[in-house]
Amino acid sequence: MAGHSKWANIQHRKGRQDKLRSKLFSKFSKEITVAAKMGDPDPEKNPRLRLAVKEAKSQSMPKDNIDRAIKKAIGGEGDDYEEIRYEGYGPNGVAIIVETMTDNRNRTASTVRSTFTKNGGNLGETGSVGFMFDRKGQITYDADAGDADKVMEAAIEAGAEDCESSEEGHIILCEDTDLNEVSTALETALGESDSAKLIWQPNISTEMDLEGMTKLMKLIDALEDDDDIQRVTANFEASDEVMEQL
Repeated sequence: MAGHSKWANIQHRKGRQDKLRSKLFSKFSKEITVAAKMGDPDPEKNPRLRLAVKEAKSQSMPKDNIDRAIKKAIGGEGDDYEEIRYEGYGPNGVAIIVETMTDNRNRTASTVRSTFTKNGGNLGETGSVGFMFDRKGQITYDADAGDADKVMEAAIEAGAEDCESSEEGHIILCEDTDLNEVSTALETALGESDSAKLIWQPNISTEMDLEGMTKLMKLIDALEDDDDIQRVTANFEASDEVMEQL
């Protein structure tokens, strides 16, 4: 197990979690309803639903909203959504994966394609950039969960692959198929995590300057503003100085 993962914080950028919170809650509600429809409506018996609820709670989604999303599934309400992944390139050749949940494949494909085109990107075929990412499970803890050695030991015992600790907290990575098992084991050792979710971890990155990052953020923001799009991941790498100027 490596001591650090330089990609660990690549998806996080200052202030984004606080933007358009109601839209974010809508995306969580959709994921929770779909997960509950696909399996048991009890999160303890449905790993996908359990992880969806945990991620919603990590972003301070009210319990009433979560319960309402589950009840929609129990009552057979809500549209039937299809999960589709799109891949493409952004400014400076940055690889981008777009995960969607849609009830209209044609509408979503058209929107994603036009958004790429309007913002200096190019939508590619499935698999065109996927090889630049690895599917992983990511579990996060606040710094007060323990020191780096304690968390690393717990991560190893739980079957995780990697652990990165900093002043902000701890980020633990595992195989995507092991996420529920590793997350549950870590809760026994460290208590409830802040979040546990599947991510696309870049295995190669593109270095970006301020101009390139400004263009890339415009594209990513436009994609994330669409209701059909659940998550956007890009393999950029930028200095702290560039990120501070955004």
